[in-house]
Amino acid sequence: MPLSNSPDVIVVGAGVVGAACAYYAARSGLSVTVVDRGPVAGGTTGAGEGNLLVSDKEPGPELDLALLSTHLWRDLAAELPDGAEYEAKGGLVVARDAARMTALRAFARSQTAAGVTAQEVPADALHDLEPHLAPGLAGGFLYPQDAQVQPALAAAHLLRASGARVRTGQEVTAVLTGASGEVRGVRTRAGDLHAPYVVNAAGTWGGEVARLAGAHLPVLPRRGFVLVTEPLPRVVRHKVYAADYVADVASGSAALQTSAVVEGTPAGPVLIGASRERVGFDRTLSVEALRRLAAGATELFPVLAGVRALRTYAGFRPYLPDHLPAVGADPSVPGLLHACGHEGAGIGLAPATGLAVARVLTGDEPPLDLRPFDPGRFTGVTA
Repeated sequence: MPLSNSPDVIVVGAGVVGAACAYYAARSGLSVTVVDRGPVAGGTTGAGEGNLLVSDKEPGPELDLALLSTHLWRDLAAELPDGAEYEAKGGLVVARDAARMTALRAFARSQTAAGVTAQEVPADALHDLEPHLAPGLAGGFLYPQDAQVQPALAAAHLLRASGARVRTGQEVTAVLTGASGEVRGVRTRAGDLHAPYVVNAAGTWGGEVARLAGAHLPVLPRRGFVLVTEPLPRVVRHKVYAADYVADVASGSAALQTSAVVEGTPAGPVLIGASRERVGFDRTLSVEALRRLAAGATELFPVLAGVRALRTYAGFRPYLPDHLPAVGADPSVPGLLHACGHEGAGIGLAPATGLAVARVLTGDEPPLDLRPFDPGRFTGVTA
C-alpha cells in the first residue's frame, strides 16, 4: 500500500555511507527516508575499526576521494557530538628493513605529489612517537592526516543530524519501477515506499539491491577479523601498521592475507587487524587468522604479548574487482544511484561519497571527477 508523505529520495542502507548520503542530501534540501534490513550500522560499519586513512592509498581516484573526505570529516567533527570519537591522531607506517624502507620512501614521495602530507621518521626517532615499538625497525613515515572515528556512533549521529526518516528492520524485497523502467520506490515487508530516487548504499548486499532493480554490480564480501584487547593505558598513540599492509589492501587474492595494523582507542582497548579473505558470507571463526593477527601485533609491539584479547569480531567488506567504489547514477535504471563497494575504506570515504551523491541528485557539479567510480564500468562483468 502506498505510504503518504513520500520523500524525494530513499537510501537503502543505514551504515556510514548511507548515513552520509542522507546527511548531504538533506543539507541540499531533499527529504530522505533511510531503510535497512537490520539496525543502524548493523553491517560492515559496525564491524569496522573507524579508519580514516590517506596513508594506504596510492595516487589516483581513491586517494582523491579520501583527501576530500579528510577535509569533510574535520568539518563533521565540529558539528557532530563528541560521542563520534573523532580523533586526528595520525598514522605511522613502519618498515622492517632497508629494502622496505626504500619502497616506502618512493610510495610516500608519490603521495606527497598528490597532496598527502608524509613525514619521514628515521629509525632512531620512531620511539619518540611510539615508545613501545619493537627495536630494529628501519624507519617509517608519519601521516598527520590519518584519523579515526567510532564508526557505529558516527553513522548514528550523521543520521540524526540529517533529520531523515529511518526505517530499520525492513528488508527491501523489490525496487519499484515505472513503465519506462524508471525508479518509483522500493517494496519492503512492511509496505511500499515511493520516491523518484533510490540510493543503493547496501554495502556487501549492494549487488543484490542492484539486481532487484534490474542493474548489475559485481559486489562480493571480503571477510576480515579484528582482535580487541582489554582496556589499557595509551600504549599505542597512532594508527601503526607495517608497510606490507598497503600491498595487501590492493591485492585481489581470495586467499587469507594478514598484515599488522595496531591502534589504541579513547576507551582504552587496542584494536588489532587486519585480515582479508573471500569466503562468501561464512562467519566461521578462523583460528589461523587470529593467530596471525596476534603474532603480527606482538612483533610490532612486544608489550602486547602479555595483554589479554577479550574478544574478536568479523565483518564483511564490500569488494569490487577494481578496488574502487561505485558512486553515481546507474546507466540502465533512471533514478537509481549507487554508493557501495568501498571495501574496507567506506568509513573514511563516506563523506565525499555522500556529498557526491547529493550533487548528482540535485544536478549540481560533483565535488570531484566521478568517472572512475561510474557504476556502468561493470556492464557485462560477472561477479
